[in-house]
Amino acid sequence: MPDTTVHHLHVSWHSAWHALGLPGDNTALRDQLVARYAEPHRKYHTLQHLGECIAMLGRYPGQPDHPGEVEMALWFHDAIYDIGVPGNEERSALWARAELEAAGVSAAVARRLHAMVMATRHDVVPQTADEQLLIDVDLSILGAAPARFDEYEVQVRREYSAVPDGDFQRRRKQILLGFLARPAIYGTAFFSCLLEAQARKNLSASIARL
Repeated sequence: MPDTTVHHLHVSWHSAWHALGLPGDNTALRDQLVARYAEPHRKYHTLQHLGECIAMLGRYPGQPDHPGEVEMALWFHDAIYDIGVPGNEERSALWARAELEAAGVSAAVARRLHAMVMATRHDVVPQTADEQLLIDVDLSILGAAPARFDEYEVQVRREYSAVPDGDFQRRRKQILLGFLARPAIYGTAFFSCLLEAQARKNLSASIARL
C-alpha cells in the first residue's frame, strides 16, 4: 500500500474518531480494519476501495448531518467480506455498533452507524440524507472513468473466480441491469450531476460485453 494511501487513511480515521467525540485514537481498531481490507481473497473490496470512498466523500461539497458517522460508516461498510457467505453487511454493522458503543458513543449514534452500514446492501430505500450520501459514495465506482471502471470489473471477476463463468455472467448481468433500471442511480444532487451519465454508459457497456 503506497505511503500516501496509508497517510490518507490515518488522517481519515483520526478525523472520524474525533468527530464522534471519542478520546484517544484507537489505532488498534483502525489497524484491525486495515487488516480486514487487506485480506488476500479480496480483489475489489480492498484498501483501494476504502481509500477511493474516503476521497470521494471529501469531494462532497455539502455538509452531512453527522460527518464523523458517515466517515466511520465507510470504514466499517465492508469490514467483513466473506465471499459467498450471506450477511456480510449485517456482521459489519454489528461490529461497528459493538466497537463504538464500547468506545463511548451514545445509543443513538450507534444505531445510526448500524443503519448506515446496513444501507450498503443497496436493496432498501435509504431513510436519511446521511444514508443516501454513504450509498452514493459506495456506488461512485459505477461512474468512474472507463479505464477505472474496466479495472473494477476485472477485480470483481477475480474476487469471484471460484464461480463458473456462466453463473457469474448471469448474476452479474442481473445486478447491473438492476442498477440501470433505477430512475436514478445516485440520490444526491452532487453525485447525480457528477456521475449519473457516466455510470449509465459504463453499465450499458458492461452489460453488452456480458
